[in-house]
Amino acid sequence: MTGPESSPSFSLPLSWRLLDAAEGLAARIWPRALHRWTPWLLLLPALVLVGLLVIGLVFIGADSLHTLNLATYRLNPDYTLANYVTALSRPVYLKVLGRSLLAAIIVSVLTLVLAFPYAYVMVRTRSGLTRKFLLVSLFLPFFIGQVVRAYGWLIILGKEGVLSAMLAAMGIEGVSLIYNYWAVILGLVQYMLPFAVLLLAPAITAIPEEVELASHSLGGNWLRTFAHVVLPMARPGLTGSFVVVFTLTLTDFAMPEILGGGTTDFIANAIYDSFFQISNPGLGAALSMILVTIGSIFVALIFHYAGSGTLGFDGGHK
Repeated sequence: MTGPESSPSFSLPLSWRLLDAAEGLAARIWPRALHRWTPWLLLLPALVLVGLLVIGLVFIGADSLHTLNLATYRLNPDYTLANYVTALSRPVYLKVLGRSLLAAIIVSVLTLVLAFPYAYVMVRTRSGLTRKFLLVSLFLPFFIGQVVRAYGWLIILGKEGVLSAMLAAMGIEGVSLIYNYWAVILGLVQYMLPFAVLLLAPAITAIPEEVELASHSLGGNWLRTFAHVVLPMARPGLTGSFVVVFTLTLTDFAMPEILGGGTTDFIANAIYDSFFQISNPGLGAALSMILVTIGSIFVALIFHYAGSGTLGFDGGHK
């Protein structure tokens, strides 16, 4: 008969003991009676961030109601809508606003057209090597800033760039590939593509392969299966991707500034110029509020017509 003194000593691993200590400390700091407030605690950082943004919008909205005193270069104390009248009546601002909205729509559509096949192959491929290659190619641009990528396009599209040299070798000269609207569109599509793929991949992953196989077994070819099964079931990802790409493009500053060369400014560039070039914060604030309002209206319309189930938890109701 073995006594207690002969039993081998046993101690928990260090990681378990650390977890037990952390759990005990958490229980003292946040007792069980407060557990019902845990969701609000998790939401607190987001609520604080949104609150700060709302406060900032309030101050911007207040500044937009004051005109600039050219004698002192300070805002007049009187409240007026003159800045909004200026922003909505001058052709230059209307042109910039229309250019920004058109670019946001074009970039969103082109990005989704390119991102969906990429995301579909990345999710459905049977080859682990192919999936790793696509993932690395997807995340690699995130390590390169937008400004660096824009200057990379300058090297490719510039007069002494790679494409210009190739066109010159084929006898095609005098083609302007840079400092125009479509150069900005190209740069924005390349910049937005990873965001769209990351939002589309979970939506495609949520589509069971058995559904596609069932469609094929019922006589549907690949095109019909894609159009009537895959695309409708991927609508949450498509809508979310469109909204993200649309808003990011609408508010982009770097690509129009660098690839546009000052000839294809977006509304963000006009806001920057109002604040820092002509030193008119009232007009810049008015342009900012117009941008926020129009962007919010477009996003609200997209959610309205696409359905509130974009995030996938509406319980089946639009």
